[in-house]
Amino acid sequence: MTKRALITGGAAALLTGGVRAAAARRERLAETTFPPQGELLDVGGVPVHVVVRGTGPDLVMIHGASGNLREFTFDLIPRLSERYRCIAFDRPGLGYTGRTDPAYASAWTSRAESPAEQAALLARAYRQVGEGAPLILGHSFGGTVALAWALDHPARALVLLAAPAMEWKGGLGPVYAVTASAPGGAMAVPLLTAAVPDTRLSDITRVIFAPDPVPPGYEAHIGGLLTLRRASLRANARQVNGLKPHVVAMQKRYHTLDLPIEWVHGDRDTIVPPQVHGHPFKARMPRTNLTMLPGIGHMPHHADPGAVVAAIDRAAAHG
Repeated sequence: MTKRALITGGAAALLTGGVRAAAARRERLAETTFPPQGELLDVGGVPVHVVVRGTGPDLVMIHGASGNLREFTFDLIPRLSERYRCIAFDRPGLGYTGRTDPAYASAWTSRAESPAEQAALLARAYRQVGEGAPLILGHSFGGTVALAWALDHPARALVLLAAPAMEWKGGLGPVYAVTASAPGGAMAVPLLTAAVPDTRLSDITRVIFAPDPVPPGYEAHIGGLLTLRRASLRANARQVNGLKPHVVAMQKRYHTLDLPIEWVHGDRDTIVPPQVHGHPFKARMPRTNLTMLPGIGHMPHHADPGAVVAAIDRAAAHG
């Protein structure tokens, strides 16, 4: 080996070590700043983070991509807890919930939990804190998991907020393609964890909320740094990048759903466009009550919480 090769290899090793150390420091900061808000259940050896607040009918709440259950403890649960027993879960690989299969946690894989696998784990977790068929609310990717729950497990009614439920054209862009891949997960993700600035997290949050404003205090509450952890970045990228084939398979079973479905969608949602998901789902499932919110984007539970609470109340009344 030449002297130049030795120097280059040594520099690469130092850089890799530096990136890993910086990523680890940021992960410790995230977990210190945003610790679990609830209880960690042991579900067949998998930790599942759950928050249970309030009294009344059980309402399971499932968050979307790049998120955690703090999505609901920020504002929606306080609005509901006097009339519902709110049960919010972290989805597998996000927040403080583990993976359904240890193989999914490998840096060198592109595999991740299907919506059905996620629903199965959360349904088992629910049986530790509730009983019977709960109301189920899901936002965005969490809405897909809520649909998977209703397809395979007892559910009283569904409340879907901007849920990806129908096949769409094209892919999800180069960032997901890279970070969801085995090489990208192993090599690019640690760099993102170490180097993405907080200002970039704020920019991403504004894009997710657009055209609606980010509520004051939301960023300080939600814990975006938790999703920047290497394991969570990999889980999120692989789950999202691999979602479409699962949705295509689920579509074939929607006709078996025999329960009230409330769907709330902003007409300016560009992340999960209603013309691709909400309206075609309603056409396929005419009993669905689709509420379109004029001028609202991808976060209806923050932009118009009253409309979401009313949808929950309708689901509870008819379920």
